[in-house]
Amino acid sequence: MSDQDHWNAVFRGTPDEDLGWFEPDVSPSMAYIDEMALAEDALILLPGAGTTSLIDALLERGHHLMVNDISSEALDRLRDRIGTRTGVSWLCQDISTPLPPVLPSVDAWVDRAVLHFLLDERALDGYFANLRRMVRPGGFAFFAEFAEHGVTRCAGRDVLRYTEGGLLDRLGRDFRLVRHEHRNYTSPTGGHRPYLYALFERVLQVDRPNGA
Repeated sequence: MSDQDHWNAVFRGTPDEDLGWFEPDVSPSMAYIDEMALAEDALILLPGAGTTSLIDALLERGHHLMVNDISSEALDRLRDRIGTRTGVSWLCQDISTPLPPVLPSVDAWVDRAVLHFLLDERALDGYFANLRRMVRPGGFAFFAEFAEHGVTRCAGRDVLRYTEGGLLDRLGRDFRLVRHEHRNYTSPTGGHRPYLYALFERVLQVDRPNGA
């Protein structure tokens, strides 16, 4: 089964409130978006949006959204919920493959529970190449991923676990860590899953040694 078939099956067969990453209260993620101090018309890319209600909260603020997911089922469900809205563009692809070159740069990249499903180096390299191409200087990248001591499987798939230092290594020296924290997320089945929340800013200028 392909990755797209797997995720289509997950979303086709599971109500939103039963998904293992369902977040009825989006305030923890919104607190990090608040810290970005984005303009109302800022453009935010969600690399694996699924059916998250974070979309609704961001639209209420007037932000423009670039919504991507590998699952067409998830995007269809999301469209049915939010209806036809201006300021929303839609993509349906594996976020580890190159994004269309015509896309504009974004003010923020907001990843809640997507990156940890990418396992091999080729997929990780592709993901971070997309991020570095899309986030403008002075823009932000926010992650909510399984923490170092978190679970090793989710939704029938193995996952990687992250530290803030590991994320910074992947992002490269054009980014700086703004803040991070560890949170215990309670899944719909009542299980506790340690998450890492981390916010990074793409710096406007990097001091490099002469000749670097």
